[in-house]
Amino acid sequence: MKKEEPRWLEVLRVALPLCLSYVPIGLACGILLNKAGFNAILTLLVSLMVFSGGAQFLIASMLVTNAPIHTIVLMLFFLELRYALLGSSLSQYLRGTSKRFLYVFALHMNDENYAVNYLKFATDKEWRPGDALMVEHYTLLFWSVANLIGSIIGGFIHINLEIVDFALTAMFLYMIVMQLKNRLTILISFVSACFAIIAMCLLKSTMGLIVATLAASLIGFAMEDYLVKHGRERGYLLSKIKRRKKRPVAVPESNSEGE
Repeated sequence: MKKEEPRWLEVLRVALPLCLSYVPIGLACGILLNKAGFNAILTLLVSLMVFSGGAQFLIASMLVTNAPIHTIVLMLFFLELRYALLGSSLSQYLRGTSKRFLYVFALHMNDENYAVNYLKFATDKEWRPGDALMVEHYTLLFWSVANLIGSIIGGFIHINLEIVDFALTAMFLYMIVMQLKNRLTILISFVSACFAIIAMCLLKSTMGLIVATLAASLIGFAMEDYLVKHGRERGYLLSKIKRRKKRPVAVPESNSEGE
């Protein structure tokens, strides 16, 4: 008779591909944080308390450019607001749990382990909130250890800090591309870029990025709300970017006798 695996091992098997994917990115993030002035202990603390690759890359980039602390905090706040929406979509699966559990769960959630847990909740009836929390803890462990090792490695190698700006720009471009679901998103992205250039020129500081982000977000929300309320969900701006593939037209078989 086959012995049943312990639950923690089953959950680890589910989370392991994601955990392994964190290793190279976590190493790079740790190295960049080290070059931004963080020692190994501070890097580990940031990994445990923030647990967001995008936020940690943002911290490294803005510290290298000598951005003020209040600007960094505000940028992190608006960057991480998306977790409010992600968490709300999981709330239906976390009913009956304690407030302490919800606090710990929200603290350790990020984009990737959210995707794993949402898929498991939607497809596996045996998936429980405790399993989802274990996925978060496994990913946090791998990410934090990778950051720590990267910070230690960063103390022995020399890296041109200009790569920090490139890495952050590439990451945000990837995030934008992944969200391109309709033409309205493309329009708002363009408007946000224009606002950022104008605000940076006027304010002469990174505070212009915050102003541009708020302005573009409000405009995008107002436009989408207007289009939806007026029954234009399938209009030009909210239509899908990818066109549906045309179905092959069935060609009637030729009648050999009539030819």
